[in-house]
Formats: sequence, C-alpha cells, structure tokens
Amino acid sequence: MTDQSSSLAPESLRPLAMLALGRTGADIERLVRDVRRTLRRERRTMVWADLEAALRSGHTKMSDDLRWRASVHEAGHALVYALTGIAEIKMASVGLHGVGVVATVANDRLPETETWLMNSMAALLAGRAAELVVLGDALAGAGGAAESDLARATDMALAAETALGFSRHRPLLYRPSGMAANMLGLDQQLAGRVNDRLEAAEKIARQLIEDHRDVHNEIAEKLRSVGILSGDELGEMIANIRQR
Repeated sequence: MTDQSSSLAPESLRPLAMLALGRTGADIERLVRDVRRTLRRERRTMVWADLEAALRSGHTKMSDDLRWRASVHEAGHALVYALTGIAEIKMASVGLHGVGVVATVANDRLPETETWLMNSMAALLAGRAAELVVLGDALAGAGGAAESDLARATDMALAAETALGFSRHRPLLYRPSGMAANMLGLDQQLAGRVNDRLEAAEKIARQLIEDHRDVHNEIAEKLRSVGILSGDELGEMIANIRQR
C-alpha cells in the first residue's frame, strides 16, 4: 500500500471491511496477491481503491431498478428497527452477493411484551411495507423461504396466538409449535387471527415509514449510491427525526 494508508482514519476502512463480509482470511490474502500481481504488470502501487474494486468485482451486479427496490426495502427495515428500538443496526447494504441486508443486534433490554412482539413483526415486515408505500407494489423476495421475512413474522404471529399467552381466544391454551403450524391449514379461525396480527404489524411499519418519508428516502438514496452504510451513519440520519 502507498503512504495514503497512513492518513486514513479507522472509519475509512469500514466500507472495505463490510465488502469483505463472508470471506475468510485466506480469501482476502488471495485477493490481495491477485491485485498486486495485476498492478505489477501496470507498474504502479496498490491504493485502497484497487482493493475496493477487487472486493466489489466478486459481487453480482444488480439492475438499476432492482438496486433501487432493494434500497427502498432495506431502508424500511433500518428505519423501523431504529424507531421501535427493537434492535441496534450494525450495517445495511445492497448489491453484496446480489441481495440487500440489514444486520442487527437484538435489544435484549426490552421486556418481551405483546407490544415488543408486534414491533418485532413490524420490523420484519418493514421492507415489504416500504416497497408498497414508495413503489406501490412489492417483489416476492420478502417470502418464499423458511427464513424469509414473511415466514419469520408468521411464526411470531402464530406463537402469539398459540404459545405465548397473547391471544384473545383461549390465551392459556398452549399448543406446541409443530401442532400449531399444521393447524393453520385446518383452523380457519386461527389462520384469521394470525393474519390479523400480520396486517396490524404491517400497518405499524407503514405508518412509521409514511410519517418519516423524508428520512426513509434519504437512507434509500444513500444506499443506492454507496451500497453500504454503517450503523453509525444510519444512526445519524435517523437521529435527525428527533431534531425536527
């Protein structure tokens, strides 16, 4: 590296660290060797931009439309996680491995009440809610797999009705998770109550996004532009809400 490295603050390395997520130390060593080999042929010294370009080159490129949708989606998650206090945001990204991600650490200081549960569901559904608010429709990406946003939110709503004592209908009747999941297809009343919870949680998310459209748009635009935002950067943008 050139002397340019000595003038960089630790924050300057954060985008590189985020781009390297999922890679092993051996992967990074191999990438650096490849970059140096290329630069020797070009008769120049490595700078940070070379390493960043190499890290980015391994990621699937999104179309402009999909990148904007992903930015809107992840900005929705980030905003609702922060405003409800459900979790601390560590980073948000779009385009890495062709997908969008918001990495969080759960706030374990909150009491796990029904309000906590509904806000947790709202945060999970906030990406899809943001697409509906901003774009008028939503992609299938919020669902489709057992670990998807829709699946996880549905599991929480089902637990509220069958295992956590939050149901308005027979709240003390505990039903094991496997039994309860099978009942969704058989018990239409239970399915209706679960769906009502999901719709109520999505309404919470939509309301927060609509009330703070300017901040949501600021986050989405920045994500689309730079691809990665740290938790500190997101925190600064969202903190502005309390100053307005």
